[in-house]
Amino acid sequence: MTACGSSSTPRTGIVDRVIDGDTVDIAFGNDLERVRLIGIDTPEIGYEGAPDECWAQNAKQALQRLLPEGTEVRVLRDVVARDHYGRLLGYIFVNNDRFVNGELALNGHAAVLSIAPNESFSGEIQRAATTARNSNIGLWRACDSSAR
Repeated sequence: MTACGSSSTPRTGIVDRVIDGDTVDIAFGNDLERVRLIGIDTPEIGYEGAPDECWAQNAKQALQRLLPEGTEVRVLRDVVARDHYGRLLGYIFVNNDRFVNGELALNGHAAVLSIAPNESFSGEIQRAATTARNSNIGLWRACDSSAR
C-alpha cells in the first residue's frame, strides 16, 4: 500500500524497537522518539498484570515484521505533532513509499482511529480497514468486533 501527498517534510529515522501494534521507538540522529501511528488503533497489550486485548500480540508482531529493528523509515507528521502522552504522531513509510499505517489496517491488524485535525490519510486508512473488515481477516475474524 502506498500513499500520496504530504502534510509536512518527512523526517528520516531508524527503528529502535516496536512497543505495540501502533507505537514504535525511532532514533532521529541522537534523539530517540516514541512515535504513535496516526489514523489507526490496535488492540492494547496488557500491562501490570492486565490481560492483552484480542489480537494485541498479533498486531505487535505485524508491526515488528514491517519495521524490524534497524529499518530506515520516513515519518510524516500532520497538523498536531504530539499526543497528550508526549508521543510524536506520525505516518510511517518504508522502502518505496510503503505506507505502514495503511498496511496494518488493510491486513486486519488495526481499526480506524481518526482524530481531527490529523486526518491527511484518513480516507485511505478507512478504505483499507473496510476492505479488511469486509474480508473478515485479522482482528475482524478473531475478535468480537462489536466494540470496534
